[in-house]
Amino acid sequence: MSPHPKPRSPSRESPVRTGARRHTFRVPDFYPVALRSLGVEPAGLLREAGLPPTLWAEGRGMVTTEQFFSIWRSMGRLSDDPAIGFRLLDAFPLEQHPPASLAAFHARTFRDGLQRLSRYKLLCCGSEEMRIIPRKDETSVEFQWPLAEGDAPDLLLDVSFASIALMGRHGTGRPVSPLRVELTRPDRHRTIYEARYGAPVAFAARRDAIVFRSADLDLPFKTYNAALLDMLTPELEKERNRIKAGKTIASQVTWVLRQLLGGTRPEVAEVAKELGMSRRTLQRRITAEGTNFRDLLMDARRQLARHYLRQPDVGTNEAAFLLGFEDANSFYRAFRGWEKATPGEWRTSRNRPPNRKKIIL
Repeated sequence: MSPHPKPRSPSRESPVRTGARRHTFRVPDFYPVALRSLGVEPAGLLREAGLPPTLWAEGRGMVTTEQFFSIWRSMGRLSDDPAIGFRLLDAFPLEQHPPASLAAFHARTFRDGLQRLSRYKLLCCGSEEMRIIPRKDETSVEFQWPLAEGDAPDLLLDVSFASIALMGRHGTGRPVSPLRVELTRPDRHRTIYEARYGAPVAFAARRDAIVFRSADLDLPFKTYNAALLDMLTPELEKERNRIKAGKTIASQVTWVLRQLLGGTRPEVAEVAKELGMSRRTLQRRITAEGTNFRDLLMDARRQLARHYLRQPDVGTNEAAFLLGFEDANSFYRAFRGWEKATPGEWRTSRNRPPNRKKIIL
């Protein structure tokens, strides 16, 4: 079994964005082995990405999110194979996956696997966040890198979405396919993508997402391994808590709230439990930083409101529900207070056009 990825404690040097800290994390050691099997020389790839060609040879493999993005973009420039992201995933034996992925692949159900992967995603890829967006009949999975500049590389999204589809098929032992895959990139290589996912692919979409039937998420995993989960979970929680300890309590609370918001309004006690402390301790630490739980909840709601309103298929009523408001009017009033505009006005002015310019480092 591969060891845990070891993200370094955040430092105050070289902020990625104003007010953000620079995070580094470890790229799995199996990457160079898999790359060579695909005809990509790791040293040449790192050189193309502007990184030391000895990065993996020195046994460190520590990168920032921007450097990680540069590796994936460089892979796309060096290879003329549009399916190289899928092939890289196929070259990655399950036993070589990081512990967070192993826990997801051996969960009780597909839903349980997605929730575990979302919870422990920061152990694998630094600032990466995985969002599970439930609706009545379908559930979307999206990946975000809030501390990164620019859009995620196409190949990285290919691997991320394909790994979710693979987990569903491998775990259930059934040919589970998504309803559709939505990609913001222009239409190209459609045949390759639709053959891989076994589902329609909507190009030039407003978002990058993989969408499943909600009922499929309740399918049991034949790979369920309670003993393995009992062994992995305490260590994953310990590592997750170690990473969170490097953040201010306000940023920790906001992060937890973003994970918990989804049709209910989280309470202080629930957030305190997630952070492994008492309600009174959490409130005391929040006050010591000059803020309060209500403001942090509003901040988390505001962040997610912006995200949901960028999705054309998420209506105002649904956004209000997902953010834990009692009704759409309450959401409407709160949003006007945040943005000085109605949700509809903000959506019209801020939604990006479908064909965004691709950023190359």
